[in-house]
Amino acid sequence: MTRTSRPGGQPGGADRLGPDELIAQSCRTDDRLDALVESLLDVTSGLELPDTLRRVVVAGMRLTGARCGALGVRDTCGTGLSQFVDEGIDAAAAAGIGGLPHGLAVPIRVRGRVFGNLYLTEKADGAPFTVDDETLVRALASAAGVAIDNARLYDQAQVRRRRLEALQDVSTELLAGGDPDRALQLVADRALELTDSDQSFLAMPAVPDESPEDVDELVIAVASGPESARAVGGRLPVMRSGTGRAFGIRTPGGADSFEDAPFALDAFGPALIVPLRAADGAAGVLVTMRRRGRPAFDADQLALMTSFADQAALALRLAGVQREKNELSLLADRDRIARDLHDHVIQRLFAAGLSLHGTLARLDSPDLRDRVDATIDELQAIVGDIRTAIFDLHDGSGVPAPLGQRVRRAVTELTADSAMGTNVRIRGEPADLAPVVADHVEAVVREAVSNAVRHSGAESLRIAVDVGDRVSVEVVDDGCGVPGSVEHSGLANLAARAEEVGGTFEVGSAVGGGTRIAWSAPVVD
Repeated sequence: MTRTSRPGGQPGGADRLGPDELIAQSCRTDDRLDALVESLLDVTSGLELPDTLRRVVVAGMRLTGARCGALGVRDTCGTGLSQFVDEGIDAAAAAGIGGLPHGLAVPIRVRGRVFGNLYLTEKADGAPFTVDDETLVRALASAAGVAIDNARLYDQAQVRRRRLEALQDVSTELLAGGDPDRALQLVADRALELTDSDQSFLAMPAVPDESPEDVDELVIAVASGPESARAVGGRLPVMRSGTGRAFGIRTPGGADSFEDAPFALDAFGPALIVPLRAADGAAGVLVTMRRRGRPAFDADQLALMTSFADQAALALRLAGVQREKNELSLLADRDRIARDLHDHVIQRLFAAGLSLHGTLARLDSPDLRDRVDATIDELQAIVGDIRTAIFDLHDGSGVPAPLGQRVRRAVTELTADSAMGTNVRIRGEPADLAPVVADHVEAVVREAVSNAVRHSGAESLRIAVDVGDRVSVEVVDDGCGVPGSVEHSGLANLAARAEEVGGTFEVGSAVGGGTRIAWSAPVVD
């Protein structure tokens, strides 16, 4: 770089200048000082970092008369540029601009460390840069360091505000009892916004509630970005993926390129991989990615996402505790209601049935006896329905129980007040039944056992359910049998159920006496 002792480039000092030259030089100095003050005010007038950086470049060009200027911001490693702001200079020339014959390069320091360099080149009048040019630009760089520091502090405050707002959205959704999947989606959406990423996703253990050390595979539960539809449901092995490693060691980190499926063949480059850490392990992993060619994530963004993920994990844990508390309260209410139904309602209905049964023998009219008998049967059916409700209240899961359990429960309920012995046999794979067919099987068992308890006078009852190519139900008692002249509405219901699913129904005498009911249907409706 060419320098002179005076702006005009003349050696020897002011004693060789005439009065007119001295006055002109003083005016030029005053003008440049005024321009410097104006530039300093302009550089420090804003709080947005990108605008501040561009103001610094423009001010340097204005002070020195340079045609081109640029500001290269160093990356966190100090080996390259994370940002390049220029006026008339392409990024390819950034590395060598300070070495151009008529170039000027001045470092900008923020809190004692070099933040970047201000480059200026090609003065409009073709003259070289002078010592005065360099002095003015250094003064500008000093003020720029303060302005940039303020802008970064403001930017960090804005980021913290957005992080708190994002956490508030997630916590509100979770703690208000909303859909947990919706809350997870909010985590992915807000992470995408906070880091200015192109794609994000949240991977959770494939087996919920599994101990973290036993987790072998993660599944992408939610995602945000253009690849979300393809990403959700994707599986990531814990031992053979960057996401899985972050889950296992519970340590956040970054990557220059992201190669985990289902993104291995896509154009994703920089990534942040942050575990959702809990006291006993990790609840999942939050990943944000940018397209190849975009700037890498810096240390501040990694710290931001680590804090966001940790607090989101805490909110998820608190919501889980709240759900468990609500479920325990609900189960306590269900137990209380079930106890009241059993201790009060059933006992009163049973007493009413016994009273009617005692009255039955005193009635002379056959019609009245039939009506009272029908009422007794109806009371017995109501007791059976209430007992079913009690079992459902105790279960409380909202998920249908296995068919074998449902059949045994029905038999236990219906024979609870009788001395009848029962033998229940379940064979095959009841889980293979279509839900509607399984419901029919349970209803058939209930109807057949109820009829046997009320009408057969049997001492023993055998119930068999076999599941193979078809499902078959057989109920055999050792009672009085079915009179051929009597048509029972319950038997008509069994026939109707068989017809509804393309099955068959038979009723007849059992070997050795009693009644045999056989019902069958296809496994799939």
